[in-house]
Amino acid sequence: MRRNDGIIATGGSNVVGNAVASGKNAKAEVRDSGLTHYGNGQQPSSEDLGTLLTQLIDELGRSEHPERDDLIEAAEDAREEATAETPRKGKLKVFARALVAAVPGFTALASLAVAIEEAVKGL
Repeated sequence: MRRNDGIIATGGSNVVGNAVASGKNAKAEVRDSGLTHYGNGQQPSSEDLGTLLTQLIDELGRSEHPERDDLIEAAEDAREEATAETPRKGKLKVFARALVAAVPGFTALASLAVAIEEAVKGL
């Protein structure tokens, strides 16, 4: 059985919303992406996913992610697919899984990636 003791921070720490920073002069930041969570039975639209992907492209452009250029290109392809007349859900699922795997450690991008994955699942 796994045990979860929560977050243990020593030294300076700062908690804002669902972001935690620990260390000397630590600062946590959460940006409101204005995302809709689809657990209430509401189905996301292709436009919703396109908007999320546009936000992802913008965030990636400002990030220092080492695979930024490749991720932007993949997100642009996914946005084009999502807004097509008949989006291929399988192709979008592959993108969403790859995105979630590519962004650990980048909190803002990771939460946006999860929202995109939820939107793809709901299509």
